[in-house]
Amino acid sequence: MSRIEFVALIAMMFATIAFSIDAMLPALPEIVGDLAPENTHRAPLILTSFVLGMGVGTFIAGPLSDAYGRKRIIVLGSGLYVLSAAVAWASNSLEVMLAARVVQGLGAAGPRIVSVAIVRDLYAGRDMAKITSIVMMIFTLIPAVAPLLGAMIIAGFGWRGIFLAFILFSMLTLIWMGIRLPETLPVENRRPLRPHLILAAVREIFQHPSVRVSILVQSLAMAMLFSMLTMVQPIYYEVYNRAETFPLWFAAVAILAGSASLLNAAIVGRYGMRLLVTITLGAQIILSSTMLVLDLGALAEPYGFAAFVVFQTCLFFQAGLTLGNLNAIAMEPMGHIAGISASVVSAVSTVLAAAVASPVGLLFNGTITPLVTAVLIMASLGFLLMRYLGRVEARLAVAD
Repeated sequence: MSRIEFVALIAMMFATIAFSIDAMLPALPEIVGDLAPENTHRAPLILTSFVLGMGVGTFIAGPLSDAYGRKRIIVLGSGLYVLSAAVAWASNSLEVMLAARVVQGLGAAGPRIVSVAIVRDLYAGRDMAKITSIVMMIFTLIPAVAPLLGAMIIAGFGWRGIFLAFILFSMLTLIWMGIRLPETLPVENRRPLRPHLILAAVREIFQHPSVRVSILVQSLAMAMLFSMLTMVQPIYYEVYNRAETFPLWFAAVAILAGSASLLNAAIVGRYGMRLLVTITLGAQIILSSTMLVLDLGALAEPYGFAAFVVFQTCLFFQAGLTLGNLNAIAMEPMGHIAGISASVVSAVSTVLAAAVASPVGLLFNGTITPLVTAVLIMASLGFLLMRYLGRVEARLAVAD
């Protein structure tokens, strides 16, 4: 397999989660209209149930791949993903749909997490960083095109066609990997699955104060992003009457916000991770407070809509300046147990974020006020925690 083909395959496995979330956005009104017309406010649960399953899967996929090999766990995860997508396609109630989406998220974590381990198996140092950067560059384009692709599928095949597209996408990835990619973790390098070692590592992770705080802030940052994703479709459709152009606006915002990762890479070495996160959350507090106090989202058209698009873009941009830095802060003291730490940090923060975003998504009342209020509260908590983290790091530095 050439390097170009390898990057393309890894990017496709990375894209499983983004495709499974963002392509669903245009389908939410039709799904709840068919399955639960009396409970349309529960539409955001279709997204957060997937995220919840993904969080649980993130915790177990890494250790399982260390014990049983990379390809087996990808096959297992893809199988769960395809089976649950088929159940969702055939579902006749919202409850069955939500259960299927939890399992689908559980399965999607396999390709997403194990693909990172595959890159580490084959590359190290600067080569690994280069491969990962290219993969992430491709990955950031998926949220830009997924809603538009989802709208095209719905137009041709209805909302159930989305789940057929998920099945086709996963099967193509699985066949490609099975034919072209050899197992990257030899049997002699595998680590037995020992629960007591995993539990010991988990205890060590949560006993470290800076790791605990960074996980909490990462959970809040992800919850802000998930809250936006759960509410963005009804806001465009019902508040601003932009149903037809929603995929195009979403694509434009995603492309603009994608530059945040490039900016972060350019300045993080100079200013440091904690300072960048603190400043970004402080800016979000100012923006959200301004939106609420001046009620900018309710301005006459097109000014109210323009204000919301700016708010949405800034929130997506915030993710590029916070999530990677917060993950690095959490991982920095855990280098000796990096594998299990990566799974635990990602899993805990994702599950907590889904738990926070789920009730927020149900608060939609025909205005943007619940979303902006929730973002303001979460940004304020994250800002205070980052200030506390500064004092914790200062104490640790003195103790050392």
